[in-house]
Amino acid sequence: MMKITSVETWQCTRNLNLFPKERAGENMPWDVVVLALHTDANITGYASALASRSGAITEKYIHDIIAPVILGKEATEREKIWHELWTLDRHLTFFPAYLPGPVDVALWDIAAKHARLPLYKLLGAYRNKLPAYASGLFHSTVEEYVTEALLYKDKGIPGYKVHSPGPWRKDILVHRAIREAVGEDYLLFCDPVGEYSLDQAIKVGRELEKLGYEWFEEPFRDFELNKYRQLSARLDIAIAATETTRGCHWGVAQAIAQNAATIVRADVSWKAGVTGTLKIAHLAEANGINCEIHTTTMGLMDIANLHVSCAIRNCEYFELFVPESAFQFPLLQPIPIDQQGNAVVPEKAGLGVDIDWQEVERLCVSHVTTTL
Repeated sequence: MMKITSVETWQCTRNLNLFPKERAGENMPWDVVVLALHTDANITGYASALASRSGAITEKYIHDIIAPVILGKEATEREKIWHELWTLDRHLTFFPAYLPGPVDVALWDIAAKHARLPLYKLLGAYRNKLPAYASGLFHSTVEEYVTEALLYKDKGIPGYKVHSPGPWRKDILVHRAIREAVGEDYLLFCDPVGEYSLDQAIKVGRELEKLGYEWFEEPFRDFELNKYRQLSARLDIAIAATETTRGCHWGVAQAIAQNAATIVRADVSWKAGVTGTLKIAHLAEANGINCEIHTTTMGLMDIANLHVSCAIRNCEYFELFVPESAFQFPLLQPIPIDQQGNAVVPEKAGLGVDIDWQEVERLCVSHVTTTL
């Protein structure tokens, strides 16, 4: 018996403006809310919630809307809590997509600590590491992309993903230059972040096929299923989609049913936690496709991503958002990468990592606790 007795948060302001205005709009400082769920068994589960636009809103949702639902419940009732939050989202609140996930991650952290197992072993281990690829930010020039790709190749990271700058003709120049610089055997991925028309995507996709890129990710917004279906039918390169699809596995199921993706995307932040991400991964497996886990942009939640990735078969890579220092918070140590460029899952109980509490306290602008 482990009842949830209190919900504690630290709203941390970082003032990182990493995306250009034309991509992210105004004021995207990448704030983070650190979350702790305490139990009467003296076991605490941790997670973090994205608060890139307003940490105050994220923290307010957690304490005013979510805390009353979970306080007093058994920490083992993860599925029940997961569905109650979905019901609440539909009928009352319309949560930000990234809000139910941290609660679920913290509950799984509690469960794994109670079992004295690393989370991936509690979930059912398939592996203990997988190849990482460096996932870069937007840049202004072709040269900046080439420099970044070569930097991570030299560090031993086996792949690089291009978040291309647009417009599409410039993107093709970027993709050609990177392939020429890194060589024909290096893993490359393309993610233009939903900016193309169908005709443009077909032209870019055909070029990516010639250049040997692994996949073509999010050339449209995820709700444009008809465009995805047509693109998937026209190209041989794998089409990765559903990163921002609402509705967790229910939303992803629509893309699969319409043959609108050959790879689906999920993560523990935007897809309602470990529980939601596993539902998507198993749905994809049943349909014979991969579920490639994407970054949450927060170190603690990406560790949870790594645990899930190591507990399923149909995920081949780990997305390492770079520069690493910008996205490590609130971890004390960086995500472990071995000499072969593999992300290695922690072996301590739970998520198996330490939080940098000194940095949390330094950045904290609001510390709130709601108790039973």
